[in-house]
Amino acid sequence: MPQRGRPRGFDREEALRRAMEVFWTQGYDNASLADLTRAMGINAPSLYATFGSKESLFQEAVALYVRTEGSGIWEQVETAPTARAAIEHVLNTTAEAFTRGPAPRGCMIVLAAPQMQGANPHICDALKAHRQANGCLLERRLKRAVEEGELPASTNCRAIANYYVTLQHGMSIQARDGASRETLLAIANCAMSGWNALTTQHG
Repeated sequence: MPQRGRPRGFDREEALRRAMEVFWTQGYDNASLADLTRAMGINAPSLYATFGSKESLFQEAVALYVRTEGSGIWEQVETAPTARAAIEHVLNTTAEAFTRGPAPRGCMIVLAAPQMQGANPHICDALKAHRQANGCLLERRLKRAVEEGELPASTNCRAIANYYVTLQHGMSIQARDGASRETLLAIANCAMSGWNALTTQHG
C-alpha cells in the first residue's frame, strides 16, 4: 500500500534526483523541508516515510550525485599512463562536468557543504571524507609516479595533490558563479603549465 500522502505513480528515483538538485543549488543548510517536498512532489510525512530524515535524504542524494553527475572525473586517476596525464584529465573533465547543462553547476560535494558552526556533524564529516579521498587518490598516484621514475624522489606529493584538489574546488566556485567551459579549461591549462616547476622543486 502506498505511503499516506504519496501521489499515485510515485517514482522514488525521480524524487531523489529532484532533491539532489535542491541540495546542489541551495546547500544542505538552506534547503528547507518545504523546498524539498515541493520539488519532490510529496508531503513531509511521505518524505520521512520514504527516506527517513533530511539527513538520510541528503546522503542518498550525494550517493546519486557521485554515481551520475559527479562521475567520470576521478575514475581514471589510477589507470592514466602518467601522473601528469591523470591530473590533466581530472582538471579538463572537471571543466566539462561543471558546465554541463544550465544548472546546477559546480560540484555538489563542495557547494552543498553546511557551515561548520552549529551544523550537522554527520553531514560535515561525510562530505569532508569525500573531499579528502580525492586528495589521497592524487597523492597515491603521485607517489607511484615517483616509484616508477616518472617524477624525482624530491617531489612533494602531498603538497602537489593538495594544490590540484584546491584548484579543482575553486573551479567549482567559478562554475557556480557562471564561468564558461572555456574559462575553466583555461584555468586547467594554466595549472598544468606549472607542472615542471612543481615536480622538480625540492619538497
